[in-house]
Amino acid sequence: MAAPPKASGRGLLLAGFGGLLLLMVIVSVDAILVLREVRSGEAQERNLYLRRAAALDRVRTGIYQSAIVMRAYLLADERKAAATDLEQWRSIRSDAEAALAECTAVLDPELSPQLQSLRAEVQVYWKLLDFLTTVPDKDRRILGGEYLNREVVQRRGATLDLVDRIDQLNALEMSAGDAKLNHTFNQLRFRLVVMLTLTLAAGVLLAAFTVRRTLSLERELERRYREGVETRQELQHLSARLVMAQEEERRAISRELHDEVGQSLSALLMEAGNAAARVPPDSAEIRRHVDSIKRLAEASVNVIRNMTLLLRPSMLDDFGLVPALEWQAREVSKRTGLRVQVAADDGAGDLPDAHKTCIYRVVQEALHNCARHSQARSVKVVVEQEPEKIVLSVEDDGRGFDADRVRGLGLVGMAERVTHLGGVFAVRSQPGSGTRVAVELPLAS
Repeated sequence: MAAPPKASGRGLLLAGFGGLLLLMVIVSVDAILVLREVRSGEAQERNLYLRRAAALDRVRTGIYQSAIVMRAYLLADERKAAATDLEQWRSIRSDAEAALAECTAVLDPELSPQLQSLRAEVQVYWKLLDFLTTVPDKDRRILGGEYLNREVVQRRGATLDLVDRIDQLNALEMSAGDAKLNHTFNQLRFRLVVMLTLTLAAGVLLAAFTVRRTLSLERELERRYREGVETRQELQHLSARLVMAQEEERRAISRELHDEVGQSLSALLMEAGNAAARVPPDSAEIRRHVDSIKRLAEASVNVIRNMTLLLRPSMLDDFGLVPALEWQAREVSKRTGLRVQVAADDGAGDLPDAHKTCIYRVVQEALHNCARHSQARSVKVVVEQEPEKIVLSVEDDGRGFDADRVRGLGLVGMAERVTHLGGVFAVRSQPGSGTRVAVELPLAS
């Protein structure tokens, strides 16, 4: 038989599956990290855009509100109302300056020149508005209004145009950020495609190796299974040949004992009888010795006869199966006290020699087991011949046993005999419910 598969195949499989799993984990982790990076970049870019847009809106609102508040200052009749408008204008200017500072902090460095121009324009705008605060109260309505309409409004339009341009650049920067995110996403998709391709290739190679290894193991197992079946068949044939050789040897020994030893002892018994008849009446001592020799010869003849019948009853070959079974039942009853009943069909004796021998030996072993182990009082042996099979059952009323756990050599030998002839052997027994041995032997059509 071939050597068992080496452990290297198992190691390669484990390494392959481990590597594939590690590669899948790497791909998953890399995808999660890149997606987190893309999402973080997108959120950061959107947050910066919103902060820039909000700061520019505050600047734009400050420019509008400052003009409106300054117009109200110029048109105010009372000094208190003018002072309130002037204070509001300074608050608006301060908030707009803070918005410009925040816009400078979050704006892209590439937009720095435009932002510097905006800061310069806003400073000029503040100076123009600041000039209005220096106009005397008596000339504030006339001169201030003309100055406001001529200088401030024109400068406000230019400043707001610059704010709008920066806002447009902010939108363009947002678009550039989106393009950058799209580029990052495309890189992620390319990396994922590459990693998935590698994973798929590794999986295909591993699957091919696994299939090849599995097929190799399947062929190896199939070959070993065939070897096991052949070995089991050889053992069965060997067991059958041993049984046949045993039967032939028993037959030869039985005939040898019957023909040679038995005949010699019978002749010795006859000579002892003749010698006893010729002993003078007054020779008591000689008669006693002759009678002793005669008794020993008779005992030896009985022993040889019993041995011959136990080895291979001649009646099985001379008279058939049923008389042999009935003789065996009588012998067991005399020897053990069991009540053995034999019920057999008339046609059961017309069987092949192998079938007769098998049934006789099964009944012999079953009765032997009953006498030794079952503590039964009666046993029933039934032999029925059907068109395609012959059925045998040996059933006792003993204490029984667990047939699923207990399996002695006698039962194994009976099963081997029956199986060799293609039959079915079964033992049905439970503790306390007796035992039934059932045999079915197929008959040639």
